[in-house]
Amino acid sequence: MLSDRFLLSAGGCAVNTAACLRRIGTPARIVGKVGDDRLGDFVAADLERRSIDTSLLTRSRTHSTSATFVLNVKGDDRRYIHTMGANADLRTEDVESTLDGAAVLYVGGYLALPGFDAASLAKLFRTARERSIATVLDVMIPAGSRFPLDSIREVLLHTDVFLPNQDEARALTGEESHYLQAAILADLSSACTVVITRGRNGLLARRGPQTWEAGAYEMEAADESGAGDAFAAGVITGLMEHWPLETSLRFASALGASCTRGLGCTESVFERDEALRFMERVPLEIHTK
Repeated sequence: MLSDRFLLSAGGCAVNTAACLRRIGTPARIVGKVGDDRLGDFVAADLERRSIDTSLLTRSRTHSTSATFVLNVKGDDRRYIHTMGANADLRTEDVESTLDGAAVLYVGGYLALPGFDAASLAKLFRTARERSIATVLDVMIPAGSRFPLDSIREVLLHTDVFLPNQDEARALTGEESHYLQAAILADLSSACTVVITRGRNGLLARRGPQTWEAGAYEMEAADESGAGDAFAAGVITGLMEHWPLETSLRFASALGASCTRGLGCTESVFERDEALRFMERVPLEIHTK
């Protein structure tokens, strides 16, 4: 089997989201761990190339750098081969000590981070909100896995925006209907906005009893990897700029759609002005009830 090219890039939920924030001109810093190895050197250099603050990136002395191999399959979903690596050493305490100056705290990959349990993450988010820092939660659930609602129940009490995709929402709730998924998740916290992303089928958001439903911007897709992380960057931007939720959802959807245009998780994402012009030119209806 032959391929036109391979792409080697720093990635993962937090890195991709930070890289997308930088593309739209928003400062971002990463809290994470890499191994004391060549791949760790590459990650640090690649983050610096993207103007992401790496001052809080530390080295694990016991694990190698985490790595993921993503295989795109035409007409089918992607395949992932992942090694946990140095992420196993990351703890919520490593994050809590770095909150000074933050406007939004985004945690990506929860449920796939061994050092993050519900009680410690809830404490971290509670501390952040006490310091007027908005909190955004994303999860990563391996295909075929199930997690009880107790794994997020306490955390959502201190979460401003929760961003599962439809498969993750199914794994947490056991429900196939995205309406039921959103209702169950939103019932865990009246203050949390739950946004279930559904790829080309759009999104469903819910806060308390109110729902927002939208389709997706049409885009010729080459690689859908990282679209959810680009979407998260759009949501974070909306929080920082105090946009109405519908504006945030449109902006996030534009970033997510643009991500799919080329190979990789960030290189094709709109810059800020591109996204705003695209939103003006291409309507995206959002229905509320």
